[in-house]
Amino acid sequence: MIMKKFILKVCMMLLAVMVTVACGGRAQKAGNDLDGGQTEVKTASQSAKTTKSGKTTKKKANKKKKKSVFTPTSAGSPYEILLVGGAEDFRTGAVDSLYAVLTDDVAGVAQSEPSFKVIRINQGDLSKTLRLCRNIIQIKIDPSLYTKARFKYSRDVYAAPQLVATIQAHDVVQFNDFLTDNHDMILDFFTHAEMNRQIDLLKEDHQPHMQEAIRKTFGADMWIPVELNKVITGRHFVWARCQRFVKRVEQELNIVVYSYPYRDVNTFTEAYFVRKRDSVMKANIPGPTEGKYMMTTKGFNLVSDEVVHKHYAQVVRGLWNIKDYDMGGPFVSVSRVDEKNQRVVVAEAFVYFPNHPKRDYLRKLEAALYTLRLPDELDLEKFSYDLDEIIITPDN
Repeated sequence: MIMKKFILKVCMMLLAVMVTVACGGRAQKAGNDLDGGQTEVKTASQSAKTTKSGKTTKKKANKKKKKSVFTPTSAGSPYEILLVGGAEDFRTGAVDSLYAVLTDDVAGVAQSEPSFKVIRINQGDLSKTLRLCRNIIQIKIDPSLYTKARFKYSRDVYAAPQLVATIQAHDVVQFNDFLTDNHDMILDFFTHAEMNRQIDLLKEDHQPHMQEAIRKTFGADMWIPVELNKVITGRHFVWARCQRFVKRVEQELNIVVYSYPYRDVNTFTEAYFVRKRDSVMKANIPGPTEGKYMMTTKGFNLVSDEVVHKHYAQVVRGLWNIKDYDMGGPFVSVSRVDEKNQRVVVAEAFVYFPNHPKRDYLRKLEAALYTLRLPDELDLEKFSYDLDEIIITPDN
């Protein structure tokens, strides 16, 4: 009996030593990464060059790592960033310059809303607790170490999911020039990362009634948040919505999917999109009284050509309103070509939440739009729901 207890005690001591070594090795690696060992993001000053035929020069960034049993869960809310700079970076205004980029207004929303909630701290205040933040971006300006401005990042350094990014530069002038040249891509980099995290959550828990309605109507598949539990179907049209009161204010979250025939590349013009959208909404989304219906607010559309799941997509951000009625809000739509059935399938999200911030709600719904899997994609053995990451490098 004494011998058994001794052997058990020795085994427990050996196990404790193994755990300590493993954690210590991970901590050392994480420290090295945070101090400059990040993986460099590899492409050039534009995130993607795309044509209406669907060709793209965008490359895929490094893949996600699986979370270790020793990796804690990251802290903070979606669209929060911890901005870390040295005392000199605060004095020269480098911190303020990057802060201005990260807090620029969200595109396609009527009232002013920052793209991210940003917390600024000095490098010396980056404690073990703060290192668990889900998004961290550091400023590294040193003429003795760097000749060019570069953007680097590592994933899941201290927690998961987490991104730790660094912008390094020779001097503050070069740093500010880099921010000017890559303003949109820095925002898109973190936005795509957050949306991919939301897509991961949708994979585990999504609304089955909407999923079934989309399968029956379009022969496609899609994941949407579970709270959108009221589903309405029409001709080539499916609508999921959530109506509730938040802080005593009415809030509506909506996702619609609809389709129309694909003609040619001229289908993807702003005028054609608005005309089709207005006709679909007039037929399917009535206002509070007869003669009222949803329509697109003219003059506020931001139209871009994107690549979604390796194919062309038209992404439109804008405002909607109810005809002759005081009600409206932001929307975002993603239009893709279903080549198998020669039609355009549009997935759209829109929000109503008057006089309150809408960024997080709209982006949560937008992430769901990218999970639409068209009929010819259902049989693919390898299919990634993730958005491609934005890739940034300096000019040569």
